[in-house]
Amino acid sequence: MSSPTHKPDLPKDQDEKALDMALRPVRFDEYIGQEQTKKNLSILVGAARKRKDPLEHILIHGPSGLGKTTLAYIIAKEFGAGIRITSGTALEKAGDIGSILTGLNDGDFLFIDEVHRLNKAVEETLYPAMENYQLDIIIGKGTSAKTLQVALPRFTLIAATTRISLLANPFRSRFGAQYKLEFYTHGEMKEIIRRSAKLLDVPIDEAALDILAQASRFTPRIANRLLKRLRDFAQVKDHAMLSAAVAREALALLGIDELGLEITDRKILSTIAENFQGGPAGLKSIAAAIGEEDDTIEEVYEPYLMRLGFLTRTARGRMITDEARKHLGLATISRPTLL
Repeated sequence: MSSPTHKPDLPKDQDEKALDMALRPVRFDEYIGQEQTKKNLSILVGAARKRKDPLEHILIHGPSGLGKTTLAYIIAKEFGAGIRITSGTALEKAGDIGSILTGLNDGDFLFIDEVHRLNKAVEETLYPAMENYQLDIIIGKGTSAKTLQVALPRFTLIAATTRISLLANPFRSRFGAQYKLEFYTHGEMKEIIRRSAKLLDVPIDEAALDILAQASRFTPRIANRLLKRLRDFAQVKDHAMLSAAVAREALALLGIDELGLEITDRKILSTIAENFQGGPAGLKSIAAAIGEEDDTIEEVYEPYLMRLGFLTRTARGRMITDEARKHLGLATISRPTLL
């Protein structure tokens, strides 16, 4: 395995970020998966370019790590415009969004990640900006308060969220195009890993590709993270090729099983099985039992466990399935039939 190009004077976190950016596709034809969304976005971008109009505001939602930020970069590049990146947590007051909007040029894009975390004042500031390209600034207080309207460039807002249900209806309705990203297939994950391995100059065989794709939780971000850790393992152990045996050994060292379940995944399932007799168990009770934030369990771990069929949500709480019990090596239990 050849050594990666040396990058001097880069701290490790910056080096990792630069590497992540290098792995991101920059055109629609490089972006693997999400075919329906890509086709619709291509038409949206092509039509707007022909009309010489700004794009409609775009809302992209779905679980984390599926490529929402990458799509925002690609849209801006395909449109030939600049893009400004921020997040819902970074915009604390109306003045924060105002300073960003006034600094944009005509046709530019503003990408807000985790937009459901915007506070109400910032969200309401965006309403006239999205509809009429103007910023309403209130000067003074009480009866002497006046509203000053500032013209804004014709920008496009691309917003991403993992919790679309938390967006207010007036805000959600202002997005002319809305797309949901789905988990990737096993075949798509293999192609994503194959592409990333080539960019990283990591020789990998088909069997290792299968193992890594299966352990990547159908999520490109996780696949790329695991590939980099497996590359480190192979280099330290002087393996010229990422083989199936190397992949299994490295994943076991990381505490990841053949289905991609991590320590916290198994802890969630075993806690419901042992502490709550298989469920139903409340989310807050599970979070308290394993020492994890309930939002993290709901947003990060549950979507994949539910996709595997290991976890179900009911009106009374979470329950694990017989498939999960078999995977954990726990005995299945018989439940009375509900009439």
